[in-house]
Amino acid sequence: MGLLDGLTVPMVTPMSAPGEPSARAGKPLLRAFAAAGVTRLMLLGSNGEGPLIRADRTGPFVRDVTRLWRGLVPGGQILANVTAPGTGEALWRAELAGEVDAYVLSPPTYFAHREDEVVAHYRALAALGVPVIAYNAPKYATPLTAASAEAVADVPGVAGVKDSSGDPALLAHLVSLSRTRPGFEVSQGAEGALAAGLRAGAHGIVPGTANLAPRLALDMLAAHRCGDDALLDRLQGLTERLTRIHAVRPGVPSVKAILAARGLCPVHSAPPLAPCTDAQIRELDGVIEPLGDAILPKEDAHDRPEAAT
Repeated sequence: MGLLDGLTVPMVTPMSAPGEPSARAGKPLLRAFAAAGVTRLMLLGSNGEGPLIRADRTGPFVRDVTRLWRGLVPGGQILANVTAPGTGEALWRAELAGEVDAYVLSPPTYFAHREDEVVAHYRALAALGVPVIAYNAPKYATPLTAASAEAVADVPGVAGVKDSSGDPALLAHLVSLSRTRPGFEVSQGAEGALAAGLRAGAHGIVPGTANLAPRLALDMLAAHRCGDDALLDRLQGLTERLTRIHAVRPGVPSVKAILAARGLCPVHSAPPLAPCTDAQIRELDGVIEPLGDAILPKEDAHDRPEAAT
């Protein structure tokens, strides 16, 4: 199994209190993902509030989630986002993460950087000897261009790219690039273009909606693999309907409110993010209600391992 083939869930970060990541608080969500058939998680990305969490708090969280996940899913994979404004902090975050399957790294954030600086950033992380996934998120970091993506792909140890740009021309270029570089994979992160990305040749998908509806994402992959275009389009439509939660409250707090109502994850986020209001929660219920069984169910206390002890 490759590092980007199929579904990667960009997991939200469960917290015991605002800004305090907690693997223990995430046990119900991890069990729900495992039961749904998920095998790979990406931690501390934009859905995981990575940039808002103090670096010194990320290490214990990543190491504990990795241990729990590998216990639930034999062969399960963990990717850890270590994106930072500068190379030094990215290396520190990588060191804290422990023995993960790959690091995920955007080009440096905050400042605009030249192509040679971006490539040097990736070379420094790849020198640690752990596979590196390039993370193209132009809203948050120096964008990867067709030229810089080629240069980054040539860095030994870079194993693929997660593209969240939503640019079909760039994605097509990345897919073409992957065909000339064995072991280099491409994953589509733009939720509005998952079906289009798979049809363009992406190896996998990384939708934030999979935090709430992992089976929906897995069914999309299955529909594409068996050539059922009508089903793939219908599932894409359901995914886009699910993204309407962000019209109620943009970002992670809406996802956590829905998960909290199911007993799967606390509502806490990293400051300055605040939880949804009661009125927003009622609106969110209205958005997801038509989606029915596509959304993760509430955890039954009788199904919890702790309940048997």
